[in-house]
Amino acid sequence: MASAMYRVAVNVADRFVPTRLRPLWEHPTGPKTIFFWAPAMKWSLVIAGLADIARPVEKISMGQTASLAATGLVWSRYSMVIIPKNYPLFSVNFFVALTNVCQMGRIALHSSTTSSDESIPNDEAK
Repeated sequence: MASAMYRVAVNVADRFVPTRLRPLWEHPTGPKTIFFWAPAMKWSLVIAGLADIARPVEKISMGQTASLAATGLVWSRYSMVIIPKNYPLFSVNFFVALTNVCQMGRIALHSSTTSSDESIPNDEAK
């Protein structure tokens, strides 16, 4: 049912696409395919990662951050070996990985400064 509605919507929109945007519209990874919409929706992960920069480091999960970074790296590579190459998929996954690697750096920096602060005895800290 949903795919039939999508095909109808694409056929209606097809009439309104300007000639100079036709190559993008007709591209194998263009808006007429899932290869466009999946990466477009995945940008929400990048936005969430950027929003987490304002979050206290103690509230960020290292496991979740590491898995998102690994997923971004794996899918970045995959998007370059499939045919057709999916550049929108590559870009979103690259930024998912980049955002989460930065978060992992924040977590590592925080844990190293926290552990070094705790290793100093109280009478030496004065």
